[in-house]
Amino acid sequence: MKHVMQVVALAVLLSAGPGWASSVRMANQTPYAEDAEISEKVRSECRELNGQLPAYTREFGAEFGVTVELVDAIDTAASGRVLQVEIVDAVSMGNAFIGHQKYARIQGALYEDGQKVAGFKGRRNSMGGAFAGYKGSCSVLGRTMKALGKDIADWLKNPSDGARLGDM
Repeated sequence: MKHVMQVVALAVLLSAGPGWASSVRMANQTPYAEDAEISEKVRSECRELNGQLPAYTREFGAEFGVTVELVDAIDTAASGRVLQVEIVDAVSMGNAFIGHQKYARIQGALYEDGQKVAGFKGRRNSMGGAFAGYKGSCSVLGRTMKALGKDIADWLKNPSDGARLGDM
């Protein structure tokens, strides 16, 4: 009977997929893409934006059974699983009086032992949600980071190359 239980446990581990098997390292600050044309106002006023995406990815990862380890710097050639993500665009139009029109676009790639496994692009739009008239622009952009963090964590359960996350 003990041997049967060991075989069943092994089968469960093997069928659980790559998202379950190990943790994923991700930078604790998401950089802007080198060629990103993000307004200086967003860059200077929404300073928390870069840390929100990794924090939300870790938070939702825990809910989805994916361990996301936030580190100061990542090396895609390192052993283990590494997630590289960058903010491609962050647009903040409108305001609390005329209505918020915000969106953020990201792209990322998952590496395992130095080899790219899969990549994605993501976008989330927000008009501020309930009580938008009482929210600042950076808060509304933060909502897009939260939604994208959830999208990434869900994708990590079963990463597929070329995935389009969120509002893409």
